[in-house]
Amino acid sequence: MLIERTLAAVFGSNCYVLAAEPGGSALVVDPGAGAARGAMALLRSYNLTLGAILLTHGHADHVWDTQRLIDTAVTEGRVTTGLAGAPEDPTRVPVYIPQPDLYRLDDPDGTTGISVDGRTFADLTGTEWLRPADVRPFPQAGFGAAVELVSGVALQAVPAPGHSEGSTVFFFNARLGDNQLLFEAEVLDDPASIPEEDYLVALSGDVIFKGSVGRTDLPGGDQYQMWATLRLLASAVDPATVLLPGHGAATTMAHEHHANPYLAEAKVRGGETGA
Repeated sequence: MLIERTLAAVFGSNCYVLAAEPGGSALVVDPGAGAARGAMALLRSYNLTLGAILLTHGHADHVWDTQRLIDTAVTEGRVTTGLAGAPEDPTRVPVYIPQPDLYRLDDPDGTTGISVDGRTFADLTGTEWLRPADVRPFPQAGFGAAVELVSGVALQAVPAPGHSEGSTVFFFNARLGDNQLLFEAEVLDDPASIPEEDYLVALSGDVIFKGSVGRTDLPGGDQYQMWATLRLLASAVDPATVLLPGHGAATTMAHEHHANPYLAEAKVRGGETGA
């Protein structure tokens, strides 16, 4: 399986490209502002077509280049067609987002509520928001079993509110060898002999980072929900799971158990309510 990453220029959010194999259909995750160029470079490098886009949540720094990526892929003829699940109209690539955050795509700048020295997110990017033409809620079936958004890439979702109402962690199985993200997550440390192995991988969005967690002071955030989410993840997720966060380095659940003070706090306070 292919798992590659590029960075968005604004706020450095991670954008991931997933595909079953070179030459296949790709799922692009969280194309933030400025990520379209890097994502397209990865599509070209592996001769991939764009099959679908997944947004882990609706904040502006994770969604801004969605339609720009689609437009560029269409122009270059890199849109998946002729396969099960592919769009009938090759100019309309499906964009999946958890239902509670779907409303944010009408105005991600306003609903995210980020400003820097009085400048909005749109001001920082120097571009306008382009709402994708084919937005769909992530399939409800995907919260109980893995669903394929593109051929060979099956994900199962776990609601993880707190950073935003719809924040979700997406789990998938991947057979990987010497992927650089595994070194970064400190799963591999001997480059001399690296057999392919099966890994459980999670796209954790802005729920949990290496040594930190997503903020809860933006519109729709909730600290009590975040504690509950983190406590659930701490208790239910296999420590060996590789986490691919929305910002920063890849990590593992085991590392966060030992080195993330916010996760440690949530283990204690995850049962609290705001009442």
